[in-house]
Amino acid sequence: MCTVGGAVRTLEPFGAMRLETAWGLDDLAAADTLVLPGHWNFLEEPPGDVLEAVRAAAGRGARIASICAGAFLLAATGLLDGRRATTHWTYAAELARRYPAVEVDASVLFTDNGDLLTSAGVAAGIDLCLHLVRRDHGSAVAAETARRIVMSPQRDGGQAQFIRHADPRDPGTALQPVLTWMESNLHRPLSLGDIARHACLSVRTLTRRFRAQIGTTPLQWLLHARIRRAQHLLESTDLPIGRIAEAVGMGSTATLRAHFARTVGTSPQTYRATFRARP
Repeated sequence: MCTVGGAVRTLEPFGAMRLETAWGLDDLAAADTLVLPGHWNFLEEPPGDVLEAVRAAAGRGARIASICAGAFLLAATGLLDGRRATTHWTYAAELARRYPAVEVDASVLFTDNGDLLTSAGVAAGIDLCLHLVRRDHGSAVAAETARRIVMSPQRDGGQAQFIRHADPRDPGTALQPVLTWMESNLHRPLSLGDIARHACLSVRTLTRRFRAQIGTTPLQWLLHARIRRAQHLLESTDLPIGRIAEAVGMGSTATLRAHFARTVGTSPQTYRATFRARP
């Protein structure tokens, strides 16, 4: 482990441990693989010497992987520009807002661009590390490693994060009235034109503002709003799946199942069985 300025401390929820290390940034020159972990102050501008050290490592061919909020450090180097990346789903909208040149995909466990890799949360970071072991040493070694740490041998990076999809809006965004209107009309079959007309904007301008302020498109935001509403209804009511599909504007059970499985990574029935609130 390489650090700037010697020992580091973990956060209180993780035991507030003091971690000593004998290596600094200069030692990155000998590293073939860099792993950038998440850290509590990831929204602050990274130190310039850290950014330069990571860029230099990439320049000489090192492989670089980020775990959870470590994607913010990797994105700050500019190395992720034009690349697909992920992070923990609660941080994805902020990552997209801060680094619009990065193709942020909040739905997957990890991404592999060959020399640059990113993962979602901590558990997904283990999946990414097993993926690297598999790439370097083969499936047998990766499977044995997974058994030693009591993990599933392989969860594909494209597998969805099994999450309740968060509302990525910024409460201060100028789009707030539009978002509120969209949420109030989820039961309707809204088109991009419908949303643009309500916002008194052209489709092009509306789409540009959504990308700039929220980090996604109007229809993608609408889809995730429908999924969030479906998740809430599955957790808190006994409504049949078909009724929920109608309530969130999906139209049919089949359509809800398809979008739900693609977005959440499981079926509505399985989600309800797992997360249904019990008295």
